[in-house]
Amino acid sequence: MRMKNAALLLLPAFVLVCSPAYAYIGPGAGAGAITVVLGIIASVFMAFFAILWYPIKRMLKKRKPAQLETNEAKSEAVTGSGNS
Repeated sequence: MRMKNAALLLLPAFVLVCSPAYAYIGPGAGAGAITVVLGIIASVFMAFFAILWYPIKRMLKKRKPAQLETNEAKSEAVTGSGNS
């Protein structure tokens, strides 16, 4: 417990004492990093979409035959004729 408190007390001192790194990220490394981040975001979005899309698609497939049956029943009632 004392180590944790000491680390929390020393953290601001370490932040104030550290110097900047003056590092250079070239265009290839920067573009690669951006591509990786965008790829991760896209994969999360596609996974979320896939999880939601398949149940909706299944529900629409079940609903479509039911709508066809009701439309056929309505058209038969209007015309008054069957499949003769």
